Amino acid sequence: MTGHIDPTKEIFAQFRDNNRPGPIHMLNLVRLHDEARYPDGRKATGAEAYAAYGRESGPVFSKLGGKIVWRGAFELMLIGPQQEHWDHCFIAEYPSVDAFVSMIRDPVYREAVKHRQAAVKDSRLIRLKPQQGGEGFGE
Repeated sequence: MTGHIDPTKEIFAQFRDNNRPGPIHMLNLVRLHDEARYPDGRKATGAEAYAAYGRESGPVFSKLGGKIVWRGAFELMLIGPQQEHWDHCFIAEYPSVDAFVSMIRDPVYREAVKHRQAAVKDSRLIRLKPQQGGEGFGE
């Protein structure tokens, strides 16, 4: 089975077209390869390659106003496929759709993302509109 690593052109166009004002939250669920899969054959673990992605892309993310607003450590799949587990679970906030698109197009980020592509076995990237918390479910 091939994992989900990068968005399709069609989905990315939908993402850009929904250019509502205000911040966006991106829920990231990431599963890593044991060994990174670099096209040039260099050796690293998936965790090492993903860490390199974080180090190299971090300055671009911060410069555009991005920040991590929530991070958690996966413990148990209570409801869902039991074979699924996630090595990284976090929500990144961007000040706007344009900020996210600018990050993706930045030449430094485009170089850094090669580490992510080598590291990631499967992922989910879910765009969310931030809302206020509440007392109960379904509010």
